[in-house]
Amino acid sequence: MPELKVRSGLVIAQRLFDIAYAIDLKRAEQLWAQRAQGASARSRLAGTPPKAVSFGVPPLALELGPVTLQIGGAAMAATASVRLYDFGIVTLALRLPVQDLSWSDFTSLVNHTDLAVGPAAANSIWQELLAQLGALLGEALERPTMAPLQEDYLLAIVDAFDEPVTAEALQERVDLVPLLSGEERPLSEGARRDLLRQRFSYHPDDLAVITWDRAFIYEPQRETDVADVLEMANAQLLEIRTYDEMLDEELPRMRELVDDARRRTHLLASRRYARLARRLHTLVAEVTELAERVDNALQVTEDVYLARVYAAAMDLFRVANVSAAVDRKLAIIRETYTALHSEAAGGRAELLEIAILALIAVEIVLSLLRH
Repeated sequence: MPELKVRSGLVIAQRLFDIAYAIDLKRAEQLWAQRAQGASARSRLAGTPPKAVSFGVPPLALELGPVTLQIGGAAMAATASVRLYDFGIVTLALRLPVQDLSWSDFTSLVNHTDLAVGPAAANSIWQELLAQLGALLGEALERPTMAPLQEDYLLAIVDAFDEPVTAEALQERVDLVPLLSGEERPLSEGARRDLLRQRFSYHPDDLAVITWDRAFIYEPQRETDVADVLEMANAQLLEIRTYDEMLDEELPRMRELVDDARRRTHLLASRRYARLARRLHTLVAEVTELAERVDNALQVTEDVYLARVYAAAMDLFRVANVSAAVDRKLAIIRETYTALHSEAAGGRAELLEIAILALIAVEIVLSLLRH
């Protein structure tokens, strides 16, 4: 049987950055209209009814224009775009159109794209695009991040093969493992099963296979919903990772401040306890509020298929594990806040008792002097 040929499709390399505490999307849209010539749109899922899947705050999608990439020793034309989320995440995407490639050549293109612009690549294209974005939209960023955390993801999308093929037949005729793993050497049967475990189809002729850092999507209807849901799951992972690292830095600093307060004299310590307790309460409130915004960023209700894809992605990306770590650290900070608040209150009560005793003593002395 002849090798399948990819009639049309896309290879999409994504890089996500946590660039700010928050992004004012309305202001960003205004700045984009004033300073740039590219298209913009507020995103929604193309093939899904709004009541089935909805964004808490729809992200802002912008077209950055054409770029040239060196992939596999050849110059290739791509288009760059960006999607901005109100909780401070941006997704930069490089899209390579594919036409009339054999399956083996398509797999090779996907793997060479990863080598060219993936996490191990010595490539400045992402930083150049990020700098371009910052110059255009910097005024819309609230509390910009100096060294943003990153996530990357690679999508191999096929719209049409050179002949009609069902999802079941496709899995029999092509080997998805080299494309999904990036490995040239054969994998063990156990590794192959793990790599292909998360497979989803809604119609007989569509297929989505997702892994930790790559996905293959066969979608003859050219709908982007699965890709959008995977992007949102990556954005949520990145934002939760940001909270986790922020709390990792805060906990040792918190212990140092508590120890420093306890080395002071008792009366001064109570005031420092109160200030530190207020600071910790503000931190907990801030992280909790943002975590809720991230959790509510995408609601999947009636679309069972997308709900399964979304849940599988969140599980693969281990978002729940990172979120649980954040919750544990927040619990430590809450307990410390409660203890500091109690010590501050105790210090104020003790100070009040001393003041009362001093007033009584003064009253007794004055009484004795009058007699």
